[in-house]
Amino acid sequence: MGSDAVTAVTAEVVLACTDLGPTLQYFTDRLGFRVEVVFPADAPRVAVVSGHGTRVRLDPDAGTDPGRLRLVGTPPGPSEETAPNGTVISWESDAMIVPDLVPSFTLTRADDAWGQGRAGMQYRDLVPDRQGGRFIASHIRIPDGGPVPDWVHFHEIRFQLIVCRRGWVEVVYEDQGPPFVLEAGDCVLQPPEIRHRVLRASDGLEVIEIACPAEHRTVADHERSLPTPTVDPGRVFGGQRFVRHVGASATWAPWRFAGFEAQDTAVGEATQGLAGVRFVRPTSGGVAPHAATHGAEFVFAFVLEGSIDLRTGDTNHTLAAGDSVVVPADLPYQWSRPSTDLRLLDVTLPAAIPA
Repeated sequence: MGSDAVTAVTAEVVLACTDLGPTLQYFTDRLGFRVEVVFPADAPRVAVVSGHGTRVRLDPDAGTDPGRLRLVGTPPGPSEETAPNGTVISWESDAMIVPDLVPSFTLTRADDAWGQGRAGMQYRDLVPDRQGGRFIASHIRIPDGGPVPDWVHFHEIRFQLIVCRRGWVEVVYEDQGPPFVLEAGDCVLQPPEIRHRVLRASDGLEVIEIACPAEHRTVADHERSLPTPTVDPGRVFGGQRFVRHVGASATWAPWRFAGFEAQDTAVGEATQGLAGVRFVRPTSGGVAPHAATHGAEFVFAFVLEGSIDLRTGDTNHTLAAGDSVVVPADLPYQWSRPSTDLRLLDVTLPAAIPA
């Protein structure tokens, strides 16, 4: 037995309040709420105030404690204080926090555990220690294709990359024209706060997502519909431009390690040198391994297909398809013995690093 959706409903958070006068003044003068309802007229004891996306009922018969109210923004005073009715008022900064880097050598294998994420997606953690909370890398898959239960949203981030490994996914981005399909070997740079939505996916879709900072907010935008009527590929979002790299039509050039070539995705230019993203394969001339170090913030590699050996110090690691690695600064490392079908994802922050 079903029921029709209830319409024209007003929701209120109810807080206990036995002394309405000073509490009402505090909510209006100190916190910036406005009065919506006060009653009874001859001796007011209940008030409803609204502000900052919330409607609050101050009621002596609430039957609850005064509770806690959290506001997001810059506090007018201490970060926590108590209203006259006993409600604890706390402020949370809306500024993005990028934690300090805690570098480590991190190697993950393709058979590591999967977990359930949002919108029916399954996630595998590629950087479990988060490098101190500064970076997150995820292997994401959707086993059963079709429409994706996503909504228009954006991310409060410093850097975010989506790479399609297998299958395809249909996506749409703010000011970037109609929806398009991202296929294996393609990637997109999602600049800060660009609105976007995942529409449909193939069976067995797999993507790699890398972001900084590791913990960042995903914010729904219920007022925006996509695609937008404006098309502006050069628009700047938070100092970065949107990038769509199509692997099938991209050119190859020598990589920073001899014996390999790479497709540069133009992410370096679009991020003003913040990050670089490349797809790598071996050349026919063979590889002459040489040890290198780097002074970069983040050097990440994911084996999309094939296999390759990575030597760090005195230890050799054979990486197979689905394996990934983070190499910290100042650790000597070298690549060798790539399979002929190797396809390696190379992500660096900053874009250009010494080899």
